Amino acid sequence: MRFLAQLFPEFATKLDEMDALYAEKRLIDEKTYQYICFAVSVKARSKPCVLKHFKGALDAGATLQELAYILALVMREAAGADDCWTHDVLGDVADIIAGKIDCGCKK
Repeated sequence: MRFLAQLFPEFATKLDEMDALYAEKRLIDEKTYQYICFAVSVKARSKPCVLKHFKGALDAGATLQELAYILALVMREAAGADDCWTHDVLGDVADIIAGKIDCGCKK
């Protein structure tokens, strides 16, 4: 974000405006908001955001056990999505082995 703030400050300003709008129009309680942000941050692999929303959730009344549950849920849902996606991509393994598949890659 520092890079954008320095070289494209108009964009960084718009992000700040969106954050303010989310806060103003929020329809969910703070703890739920922090849970969602924590989960998305874990999946996005954003260390600063994970730390920010982990602490934000604690400040909003979450327990360590609840946050462990959220983390486990993210990991389980990600594993399930990866499993389904990979099975869809691989399709019929016999066709792949027989070379009857076009990966779309340039050779």
